[in-house]
Amino acid sequence: MYTFQLVFILAGISSIRAGPNSNTCSVYPKDLYIKAGENITITCQSACDGTSKIYWKLNNDRIDDSLSSMLNRTHTVLSLRNFTHPRATLQCYTADTQQVIGGTIIETYSKPRNISCVHYKLNQEESGGLDSLTCTWEHHMNPPVNYAVESVFHKQKEILQCHSKKTTCTLTELFTLRDDNITVTVKATTHHWNVSSEPRTFALHDISKSLPPKDLEVADSAGSLSVKWRRLSPLEPGRCEVKCRKVLAGGEIVECDHSETGNNTRPYCLLNDEANGSIMINNVDSCTTYGFSVRCVLGKAIWSDWSKEKLHVTKLNKNHVNLHLWRKVSELEENGLRKVRVMWKGIPKDCGGTFDYTIKQTHDSEHMTGGNYTFCGNTTCDVVVNQDAHRINLTVFQNKEVLVVKSVYVPAVGESLPQVTNIQTLSEDKVIKVSWMAPIQPVSGYKIDWTQDGSQYHWKESEYTNVTLSGLQEKKPYNITVTPLFDDKTGQGTKVLHVCSSFGDPDSIAITVVPSYRQAFVSWNTKSQKECSGAVQSYTVNYYKTQDVLYLTVTVDNKTRNVSLKDLSPDTQYTVNVDARALTGISTSSDEKFTTTKFDPGLVTPLSVAGSVIIFLVLFLGLCVAVQWKKFQEKPVPNPALSSVGVWASQSQQKGICFQPFRNPSESHCDTVYPEKAQSTSTPSLVTGYDTNTASEYIVDYANSGMTLGLYTEDESPVEPAKTPPSPGESTALISSDSSTANPYRSQSSVESPVPETEKLSKHVPVKQQERALLKTIYVTLDMIEQDHKR
Repeated sequence: MYTFQLVFILAGISSIRAGPNSNTCSVYPKDLYIKAGENITITCQSACDGTSKIYWKLNNDRIDDSLSSMLNRTHTVLSLRNFTHPRATLQCYTADTQQVIGGTIIETYSKPRNISCVHYKLNQEESGGLDSLTCTWEHHMNPPVNYAVESVFHKQKEILQCHSKKTTCTLTELFTLRDDNITVTVKATTHHWNVSSEPRTFALHDISKSLPPKDLEVADSAGSLSVKWRRLSPLEPGRCEVKCRKVLAGGEIVECDHSETGNNTRPYCLLNDEANGSIMINNVDSCTTYGFSVRCVLGKAIWSDWSKEKLHVTKLNKNHVNLHLWRKVSELEENGLRKVRVMWKGIPKDCGGTFDYTIKQTHDSEHMTGGNYTFCGNTTCDVVVNQDAHRINLTVFQNKEVLVVKSVYVPAVGESLPQVTNIQTLSEDKVIKVSWMAPIQPVSGYKIDWTQDGSQYHWKESEYTNVTLSGLQEKKPYNITVTPLFDDKTGQGTKVLHVCSSFGDPDSIAITVVPSYRQAFVSWNTKSQKECSGAVQSYTVNYYKTQDVLYLTVTVDNKTRNVSLKDLSPDTQYTVNVDARALTGISTSSDEKFTTTKFDPGLVTPLSVAGSVIIFLVLFLGLCVAVQWKKFQEKPVPNPALSSVGVWASQSQQKGICFQPFRNPSESHCDTVYPEKAQSTSTPSLVTGYDTNTASEYIVDYANSGMTLGLYTEDESPVEPAKTPPSPGESTALISSDSSTANPYRSQSSVESPVPETEKLSKHVPVKQQERALLKTIYVTLDMIEQDHKR
């Protein structure tokens, strides 16, 4: 104990002396390589920090403080015993500030171990000859590592070496003695370290490995197989083992059943100095492919490698033939015949030789006598029978010799036979499980046949009231028939139709969208594309704004085929699809895009009606204005340039005057107004033909009235002033006006003093007949009347 402490202190002192500058911080020694399991001492110098208390971490894990010791105020020593980490990082920290003072990396190396060697005979067909020695070992180190293998042969007193960069090395062209011993040592070297393994000694006869046997032969022998091989030298006592495998009908390869050995192990044989070995393999199957390989070992040495596998197909053994026969009967045709498909199996396809098949159908009462013969193919044959009961007999010939005979019963039409009831099916992953209830009568078994297309049938036999049908096509419907068997007859078959082997995704979906304002009506229909689609459990409508891709969903049951999407944004494009969910999967429709309307359709109809009414009113008013304008344009308006001006009587003087403006003068005598006439030398004669209502001549005071009169003739043609000379005493001077320097109306005032108005109002002046042409018809405009009323 004291010796160890002394060594520890001396090592620390020497480390201090060999360490870096006394005013620095560091951990030393640096980058250590030590042998795994050795002890190591590391020093931490903390002079630069001025602190004296430190702690250590190994791979970021704090080390127990009891493993370190302070040599002085600035140096602390850490001692690690039995260090086995392959690679580790060691760091020193200040206790106060927890800052890293320094660190180092430590790597370990180990010795090569678990050395094993194999001695090969390069040419075992000859006695003696050159050998080889291959040795392997374990050494888990990072490359590059150089290995040197040293082999010492004791009796030969010879030392041989081989070099390698891997954990295996082979010495070749050796001349060795069978009973010699050999000691092997492996040395590993790198730039930083070197180490040697522990030496290991082997006896050559214990590490010798024979070469695999050659020339395997397999032959049939009375239902068994004989396997032979040739063993190579050295011809010493040993044993050989035979590995047997067989190929099943589906291609699967399995180990043979080795129960004939009594301990369920591979068959083997013991050999002394024989060069050849052989063994019999019993209980082999007929027409089956077998594979054989052999390996051998000398004494306690190493087993040889397996020889190359030899394949062999066994012949057909009559004792192994188990022919299975069945039939499928069609419905009775109009000609009174039925087609019977005969099916059989039990003859392996890989059997050698020639096989012939003959069908003979007889009435059930005739048994094997009489009947018709039909030559058939390998597995099926079609024959025709009538409505009576028949028996179908199949004879199999191998190389023209009868191999086996089998028969099956065909019931008569309408024959009352027992049958199974209550057939139940369960489908799961291309497998259909079928169960049924047995008939009351005891049965010997059941035949179950199934078909997918009605032309190719599969069938099997069962002793139980349930069976599993496997190897079916995926997502296809099958028709299944179960028939009970009674000794040498059959019962009535019970069918179950369209049983799916498995179910796929639901049917495809086609959707229709009718958008409106802030909502859309989505409906869909399912289209059956597969025969065995899964039953829909629910529908989910997914919709989102095309620019947002934020999904919203609505889920309904499997009976609903439409849904209304509400609270949508107006004038916005959406994308919608529908998921049909079943227990077997999900089918999704294609995406459908739609855009909601910009306005509420409830407002469009009232606005349309209001607009129509407004348009109608505008058109109606326009029509009325057009009609009134047309009427206004059609009214006769006098031309002032072609009219004379008279003086309209005052209101007191208009008593008894009859005036109807804008009427035809010929319709009423009240339409005319006569201007004042000038005095003439002759008195005009009375105009005959007039009644008492003939208008008299009046003097109109234009100055008081301010009205303008248009002058027309009785035929309503304007009077041309230039063409019609004025009457005697009539002034043709234009009437002056304040608003115009020139007035187009002619004055109608008389030169002479007018007769008193009172007299003229009560006096009717007759006009001569010849002067009627000179009379002027005066039409009064509306503004004249309005101005007069204002006055």
